[in-house]
Amino acid sequence: MNNITIAGNIGKDPETRYLPQGDAVLSFSIADNQGKDKPAIWWNCALFGKRAESLAPYLTKGTPVTVTGTVTQREYTDRDGNKRVSMDVRVNDITLQGGRQEARTGGRNAYDDARSGRSVPSGRSPNLSDMDDDIPF
Repeated sequence: MNNITIAGNIGKDPETRYLPQGDAVLSFSIADNQGKDKPAIWWNCALFGKRAESLAPYLTKGTPVTVTGTVTQREYTDRDGNKRVSMDVRVNDITLQGGRQEARTGGRNAYDDARSGRSVPSGRSPNLSDMDDDIPF
């Protein structure tokens, strides 16, 4: 299996859709900036399940994130008939790397956990009882 970790900014506001079984899918792109002399690499990402629903309000255009997931290559034909290749990432873990102060509600929530660098595997909701095990004192 090929895993990848990408750090970058979300390119546009994510889109939420639902599979026929009712599972949520959050689709978004990440710009992986390679430096001022090199163009950004764009990655298409998909986050599935309850985690997609709970993080959707916090993942907006420009949000710095780090994602870990599996990569697949997809070939398609664009509107002009040219063959293109897309690198898609099925997100397993996501961590917000900064934050919008207005998104904070003062209480602990999925955004707070992700913002603190705590990464919760996809398909699992953040749980405060899980955090107690991580406290060293």
